[in-house]
Amino acid sequence: MSRLQLAIDQIVFARNYTIGLLDQTKTEDWFRQPPGGVSHIGWQVGHIAFSEYRLALWRIRGPQPQDGVLFSPEFKNLFGANSVPQPDSAFPPDEIRAALDRVHERVLLELPGLDEAELDQPVPYPHPFAKTKLLALLWCAHHEMLHAGQIGLLRRHLGYPPIW
Repeated sequence: MSRLQLAIDQIVFARNYTIGLLDQTKTEDWFRQPPGGVSHIGWQVGHIAFSEYRLALWRIRGPQPQDGVLFSPEFKNLFGANSVPQPDSAFPPDEIRAALDRVHERVLLELPGLDEAELDQPVPYPHPFAKTKLLALLWCAHHEMLHAGQIGLLRRHLGYPPIW
């Protein structure tokens, strides 16, 4: 198996795990914050969408004119780096989920065309955990699993049973 295929498989695995959690969570609970909580599922999902774009597209091939269809500047402000979960979102769960799906579909469309030799190149935009394109793709999968864990914890605080 190529390194690129391994990275793609890791990204797909993480997304399937996240979707398994989301499919068993009512969307009306996406913006409920548990007592003393600092986040909610809606922010986690929006942040995963934005981060997958930044790690698996933007840091791999740079921004492209067609990227504007993935999500709006307002979406970026609400869910991007250094954003803070807001109790109410300008985006309903179905729009956040649609952005999550659009970004992932674009990633799975573009990544197979990446030349394996590019994986050792530095990313065009520095990142503390991802110095090369391969590391950006692997961190994309790890980052999503980190947030999937937070979704799992939020679900438990909202009264949902664990999913194994």
